[in-house]
Amino acid sequence: MKRSIITSVCTVLCLSGVMSSAQQANQPDQVQELRHQLLQLRETFERAEREHRQQIDALQKQIEALRQSKPQPASTPLQALPEPGAASSIPPTPGIEKQGWSPADPIRIGGGRAYMDIGLVGTFAVGGSTADDIEGGTQLGGHDPNQRGFTIQGVEVNFAGAVDPYFRANANLAYLLDSEGESSFELEEAWMETIALPANLQVRAGQYLTEFGRLNTQHPHSWSFVDVPLVNGRFLGPDGLRNPGMRVSWLAPTPFYSEVFLGVQNSQGETAYSFRNDHEGEPLFGRQVSRGQVNSIGDLLFTPRYAASFDLSDTQTVMAGASAGFGPNGSGADTDTQIYGIDLFWKWKPSNHHGGFPFVAWQTEVMLQRYQAGSTFDGSYETDGDGSYLPEETLTDWGLYSQIAWGFHKNWIAAFRCDYVTRADKADYEYVLGDDPHRLPRWRLSPNLTWFPTEFSKLRLQYNYDDREEIGVDHSVWLQLEMSLGAHAAHKF
Repeated sequence: MKRSIITSVCTVLCLSGVMSSAQQANQPDQVQELRHQLLQLRETFERAEREHRQQIDALQKQIEALRQSKPQPASTPLQALPEPGAASSIPPTPGIEKQGWSPADPIRIGGGRAYMDIGLVGTFAVGGSTADDIEGGTQLGGHDPNQRGFTIQGVEVNFAGAVDPYFRANANLAYLLDSEGESSFELEEAWMETIALPANLQVRAGQYLTEFGRLNTQHPHSWSFVDVPLVNGRFLGPDGLRNPGMRVSWLAPTPFYSEVFLGVQNSQGETAYSFRNDHEGEPLFGRQVSRGQVNSIGDLLFTPRYAASFDLSDTQTVMAGASAGFGPNGSGADTDTQIYGIDLFWKWKPSNHHGGFPFVAWQTEVMLQRYQAGSTFDGSYETDGDGSYLPEETLTDWGLYSQIAWGFHKNWIAAFRCDYVTRADKADYEYVLGDDPHRLPRWRLSPNLTWFPTEFSKLRLQYNYDDREEIGVDHSVWLQLEMSLGAHAAHKF
């Protein structure tokens, strides 16, 4: 109980100290670090507040139960609680055990300015669908439910901490089980970033999720839905856009949050889905594609992004961003892909909220992809009209999702998402090959209901109505279960 009260007070003091320091500090490195973490501290504070309130309620119930079973003598005064942060010599009350380890307590190795926190999140799903092609068909994400019955969406181990006074680091290892029963381990992220550069600059290097839009940088346990939106799955791939590389960011000295990012990464592999990805030997847009290597700067993937956030009022906050991705693809010797995106996030939360509830949050992303498809004619033969020749052409597709979440009661959230993806033009070769399944128009409606029994567990029920051109309508129902242990990085605002 003492540790919980001390932690609550320290959290509040840290938050107010951050805001005061951001106004008074003259050192650029401190300004960068404090302003960069301000949005994350909001969510961290709310999460700590809910946790401490639960612990206080539990202890109050224990005290009431003991008072009813063993009334104290009238001559025995009640012992006063110690002041937060003060040393206590008062012995524990008989019958009340010392507060034990909490699932949110960090599993920490080291201390001081060099330490590592360890956390684990397990996400599972059970359900079914009328679709015959669940994995890669109705469900495009690598962490989506992939079969009727049970799915291990991911068991993720997170390592995060301070390397020294100049760098911090993060690594995420995930275990997955596909619909064929094959197990796999993957390194989702492993990066280190600076915390002491001047001029509000920051550099991140390693394997990281690309700063493109809002959802691509989030791990599955941060999602508001069981599965990834259609536009993310079709343009950024089942695993999201991520690769080894380096990202530079600059926090602009404005009265509101304003940050510019520029990422440079490798452009090949399955985690660069719309770029130089061989798609496991399967054709894409009627062409065989190759993986390639990095031979020059033109073989790299460049991803600029700008994001800004400000308060509309004391109860409303909005965040907007614009992103782009430029890099070569594997359909030809000199072909490339361009992806553009804009995103918007708005949240309302009353000033008298309790543990973050109630609230309303709306989020949407729109993307447009221009894929320069190479010619299949290499000059060694002439087409005879049987469809063996495909010209070089630029294929344009676009899509969006829009979702709203309503925290209508403490620990209860109702949400609804609408997805839509389609082509913006007709390919020249479709009179020969027919409509390409990678470009067919489709849309999906997804209502869900989420309940958090505690801060460390989650139950989510979701229904999907999928409508795919030339395939038809499919219905899916998924129940998701999630648990977390130890520390985990704060979610982005």
